[in-house]
Amino acid sequence: MPLMKTITEPARQIDVIHETDVLVVGSGPGGLSAALAAARAGVEVTLVERFGCFGGNITVVGVEGMHWYRHEQTVESMGIPKEFEDAAKEAGAAVPESQSLSYEIDSEGFKLVADQMVQKAGIHPMLHRAFVAPIMEGDEIKGIITESKAGREALLAKVVIDATGDADVAHRAGAPCRMAPREDLMAASVMFHLAGVDKSAFMEGIKADPQTYADWGGGGEWNIETSGKEDQMFSPFLYKPFAQAIEAGLIPPHLNTIAGTWGAMHDTGELTYMNLIHLDGIDGTDPDSLTQGEIEGRRQTMLAIEALKRFLPGCENARLRNFGMSLGIRDTRKVDTVYAMGELDVREQGRFEDSIGIFPEFIDGYGILILPTTGRYFEVPYRNLLPKGIKNLLISGRATAGHKVAHAATRNMACCAVIGQGAGVAAALSVQQNRALDDLPISDIQAELLRQGARVH
Repeated sequence: MPLMKTITEPARQIDVIHETDVLVVGSGPGGLSAALAAARAGVEVTLVERFGCFGGNITVVGVEGMHWYRHEQTVESMGIPKEFEDAAKEAGAAVPESQSLSYEIDSEGFKLVADQMVQKAGIHPMLHRAFVAPIMEGDEIKGIITESKAGREALLAKVVIDATGDADVAHRAGAPCRMAPREDLMAASVMFHLAGVDKSAFMEGIKADPQTYADWGGGGEWNIETSGKEDQMFSPFLYKPFAQAIEAGLIPPHLNTIAGTWGAMHDTGELTYMNLIHLDGIDGTDPDSLTQGEIEGRRQTMLAIEALKRFLPGCENARLRNFGMSLGIRDTRKVDTVYAMGELDVREQGRFEDSIGIFPEFIDGYGILILPTTGRYFEVPYRNLLPKGIKNLLISGRATAGHKVAHAATRNMACCAVIGQGAGVAAALSVQQNRALDDLPISDIQAELLRQGARVH
């Protein structure tokens, strides 16, 4: 392999434009919740986001089903994860979701909801700034460098929370990270929404041929493991129109991965949260791979829409309303944290003395779907947020260490928000007590989480 050409970038001074107590990098469910929790605990908080809105997967990607696992006996995490849904409902930016007792959060409306939550909490917002590099003194992180229309800028902080999802901060700071081979990563998705659907005809068609979670094994790449209790439950699963389209020559046979679920059918003719396009082999840390995924995903979306127009009642006049602003990534780097979540932790109700939150027994990924319909739940330990080798840094969201089946549970948005609330509280207490993150009394963290309405056991 030929040597890559290089250039030498001239040395330059970078202005320190802002200093804060807690700096959260990334504003998805794991970052927004961390920033809110830290601010509510009484410290100065700055929230950095590369896009023009807060919310991450909810707003940028368009994943509107944050709590779609909820059923009658589901034990709620409470705290900020539920507050996201409640605030959206109060703002008129949520509707009942099709397959559970949850609400589908409107991705556009939640941009306003998130703005209001950030402003009310007194968080310093910094949109349109991409993380470039950590500022390090030995093994301590002191802040970050960002790039934007303003050029490079430096932000200093007493504690940094990496909520990038891809462990960008931790990785570049030198924390040990792991990433599965590209072919073993969970598929990426392009989310989209439709307009022009006849609600009456659509719902009649769904009632005439109701699908269950057992039907996910109907072909293509959709064979899944369940616990059995899910098999007869209704699922808004769409597969048959795409199988018919393949048979008719409308979709190439190798695209038998096109299948999935819809979220809500609106009176206005909008069919939203269409989770049908799944792309294997996409590396979310490689911009060339992301470029390929965006283009291919949009191409497959149009094939899917043609199939729906041809073979699904009510969709004859359907049209694309919008794509999510970015590809949805489920799986990239994992930081080597002090504790790595195990498969048994999420399957068998793991319990921890240093728990910072609970999450229902919901596993979704790597060919497994288990729904929390019997009151079972697991706890997330604080040690799962502490990266090895780097001081003043916490990990929030899907980049915490864990077995792949554990990741299929903890990577879900509501669990990322659970982790975020724990990270934000710990960061605030570290500043207030002037103690290292790994020296905080867990009782203090748990007490503040309880004060904020979260559940830790």
